[in-house]
This record gives sequence, C-alpha cells and structure tokens, in this order.
Amino acid sequence: MTFKKKWWQTAVAYQVYPRSFQDSDGDGIGDIKGITSRLNYLEKLGITAIWLSPVYASPMDDNGYDISDYEDIASIFGDMAAMDELLAEADKHGIKIIMDLVVNHTSDEHAWFIEAKKSKDNEFRDYYVWRDEPNDLTSAFSGSAWELDEASGQYFLHLFSKKQPDLNWENEKVRQAVYDMMNFWIDKGVGGFRMDVIDLIGKIPDDEITGNGPKLHDYLHEMNQATFGDKDLLTVGETWGATPEIAKLYSAPEREELSMVFQFEHISLSHEPDQPKWDVIDLDKSKLKTIISKWQTDLAVGQGWNSLFWNNHDLPRAISIWGNDAEYRVQCAKAFAILLHLMRGTPFIYQGEEIGMTNYPFETIDQVEDIESVNMYAERLAQGYKPEDIMVSIRAVGRDNARTPMQWDATDNAGFTTGQPWLAVNANYQTINAEAALADKDSIFYTYQKLIALRKQNDWIVYGDYELLETSDNVFAYLRHFEGRQYLVVVNFSDATALFESQLTGGKGIIANRQIPNDLTKVLLQPWDAFAIEVVSD
Repeated sequence: MTFKKKWWQTAVAYQVYPRSFQDSDGDGIGDIKGITSRLNYLEKLGITAIWLSPVYASPMDDNGYDISDYEDIASIFGDMAAMDELLAEADKHGIKIIMDLVVNHTSDEHAWFIEAKKSKDNEFRDYYVWRDEPNDLTSAFSGSAWELDEASGQYFLHLFSKKQPDLNWENEKVRQAVYDMMNFWIDKGVGGFRMDVIDLIGKIPDDEITGNGPKLHDYLHEMNQATFGDKDLLTVGETWGATPEIAKLYSAPEREELSMVFQFEHISLSHEPDQPKWDVIDLDKSKLKTIISKWQTDLAVGQGWNSLFWNNHDLPRAISIWGNDAEYRVQCAKAFAILLHLMRGTPFIYQGEEIGMTNYPFETIDQVEDIESVNMYAERLAQGYKPEDIMVSIRAVGRDNARTPMQWDATDNAGFTTGQPWLAVNANYQTINAEAALADKDSIFYTYQKLIALRKQNDWIVYGDYELLETSDNVFAYLRHFEGRQYLVVVNFSDATALFESQLTGGKGIIANRQIPNDLTKVLLQPWDAFAIEVVSD
C-alpha cells in the first residue's frame, strides 16, 4: 500500500440514538448514563466506535438536531459530567465516541439567533441568512424554507424546521465559532465527528443552490486545518447528493477534508427518481447491484473512502422495506449483514440492527412523533389523500420506524425503561430482544460479531478489489481480490429459491447464514441464503 492506513478503515461503528437506547432514570427517555451501562454489550459485539446522535442542549423540536448550546448537554440526557464519564468508560472498552456535528443550522433558541432577532444591526444578525423577500426554496419538512420575522419584516432561511434557522457560512465569524466548538470537543477526547447535512453549508440561497455549493470544499478544508486535520479522528459527512467523483473531493487524503462520506444513492431506490420518499416502490435489485458496485469500484483505495450502511435514525428498517421481516427475518437480517460487511468501506450498524429489529406497525398519526412524518401527514391530508393511504407511507418509510426503543429483553417495555417510553416499544420485543439473541449462538447478533471480527483480522475485506459477478436479478454475488487470492460472496436477495452458477472452485469457508456449499458449479440457493468462501479459478 502506498497510502497511509488509518484506524477507521478497519473500524466498525455503531449508531446510538440516545433517546431510544437505554433509559437509566425511569423518565421514559434514553440518556447518557444508559449508554454507559450498555458498553459491555457493545464491546462484546466488537464495534470500534459509537456514532452518538446529538445530546447537546436543545428544545427538541427535531429530537436534538436543533441545538441551543453546542457546549452543554440536554437535561433529558444528563449533564456534562455524564458525558465525560461516557467518554472515559468507552475508552476503557476500546470504543471511540463520534459526535454528531450539526452546523448547517442551530435552534431558534440558540443565543446567536436570539441576538440576531433583536435588530438588523445586531452583531449576530449576519450569523444567519436573512432576505427581504422569500424565493421558491422549500423546507425538507414541508412548506417554504423562509419564515417571516414580523419584528424586522425580514425572512430567515430554514431548510428544515422553522425552529432550525440556517447558519450563514459565508460569515467568517460563524466558521470560527464552529471551529472553536469542535476543538472544545476534540480536547475532551472525542474520536471524531459525523457531520449532519454537511453538503448544505455551501448553499447560495439566492440562486436556489442548497447542496454542493461552490465554496463547500473550501469550507471543509478550512475546517480540517483549524480543527481535526492533525489529529487521528474519524470524520464522515452526510452528503445526500454525492456521486463517487464528488466523494473523492471530500475524502481523497491529499485534499485534507474528511475521512469518508455517507452517500444515499442506494437508499433512493425506495421511490421513483425525483419523487417524494413517501411514494414507495418495489426495489429494483438490478439497480441496487449497479449502484453498490459503482461505489465499490469507482472509489478506489487511496482516492477516497466509502461508508457502508443499510440503516440509520432517518431510515426505515432495511429488512422491513427491502427484505422479509416475518417468515425469513433471521435469515434475511444475516444476509443483509454478510452482503454489506464483506465490502470495502467503514460499516455503520444502527442500534437494533444486530438483533433484527423491524419497522413498527403504526396505525394512526397519534402514534407518530417524528416532525417530518407529522408535517407530511397534515400536508397530504389537505391535498385530499386518505388517512389510511398516508399511514401506509409512514409505516413503510417514516423515521419513527428506526426510533422505537431498543429491545433489550422480554420484561416490560423491553428493558428500555421502568417508566412510560417516549415512543411505543414494538410489540414483538418479547421474542426479538438482545437477551434472547445473546442466549442463542445462532442468532443475528453473532453473525454481526463474526463479521466485525473478520474485518479486524483480514486486509482483503478492508482493501481488496471488488468485482460484481453476472447473475440473475435476485442473486447478488461478487468477488474480492487481494494479493493474488480471491473471495466469493453470494446472497440470494429474495424469498424464492435461486440458482447460482460459476466456474469457481471452493476453498476455505468464511461465513454463512445456513451452510457453505461444497460445489460452486451449480448452487440452489434457498430464500435469503448467504455465504462467503475463498475460491480458486479453474
């Protein structure tokens, strides 16, 4: 290798959504002490880092992604002493804490915005984006992206909730304040940052440019140099519009920006191009293979770095929307894991994924907390949609599907809380829970554990080349090539049997969710079969 290896290339990260992970004080809301209490579980799984969704002070209009003080902790999650303890205890378990950095916007209750609203001449006015007249930009949470401030007669920009005003990154004082805050957390010993909607900070609102603005990469390079550039930290940008070429701009080492990006091209396959995510369509498996393979081949080692994920706090459970979370739930969850974790990139596991948690069967809007879903429901109701049709969309792709409390055991509220949970626990917790998974040596948990261990022990997984094999649509098969050796991964991505044919000769078995075949010339795959094996070509 001619490039410098980094710890985060062999890492596996685990996203914790604090509100839903573990409640330590019985108020029904997960907290920092709850996370600390579960570090033994996470160490057993084998993960290297925790991506911690926001725990900063916040009025919680968007569950913490609306920050009122970047250097304080929301009281519902604990205090700074609890945060310091989590950092120290995680370090003892060999786990780094990756903070969620939300700097495209703040809360409207942040001191900067409170000052900015006082007058047009206030020194903080230019920390945000103000215009005399709105244009056609829309909010990701429905409606206009502009809100009138009646006191001054001007409109401020909010690409998300009206309680999340956008920061003006053209203002050097804003940038410096953000860098000072990042260094505050770096000094505390965090292992890096996941950067929320970071591709929006270069926006040019007057030209209706939001993502990938012309100054975006200048800002990120400046951030790198002012904060983490000389530190060994993991930095990952949430970049919805990224292509492999754009990803290289973010993550090529010589550019000195970020470690890697989250790209969402595969996630967009749940709906028609340029249509709302709520209008769900069947997965085109051929397109899925093409997109995932493109990111494996086009983002070559040394040219950039990719992340690998199926799930996060904004997405439905992958096995529910694209798999079979009923009859084949266990096989399906293992197949998703094997398919992804043997690819090149840094894997991110979302809490509960490792035990096969599923979407929640929401029946009415009263059961939903997510602001995006609630706003969409009201908007579509006004447009004449039937309530039952809107709920079909929310059950499929609503963000609360990922946010139901972690299912720890079969006791009341799945062991998440002794109180009333902030969001209902899925009724299937009595059979789908971590305690049951740990007791079953053939559980989904141990498949994830083995995959994490394999990545730590095998450079072919981390750095090897990738080759997609030609198969039927339902079969996803690829080879990894490394130092003259080949490794075959085969997954039947369906509920039906499927045939896999090859001229390969099998060698050492690596992992499987049923069994590894002896003969690779013709393999009749059962639904959701998945295996990996070292092979030789005839």
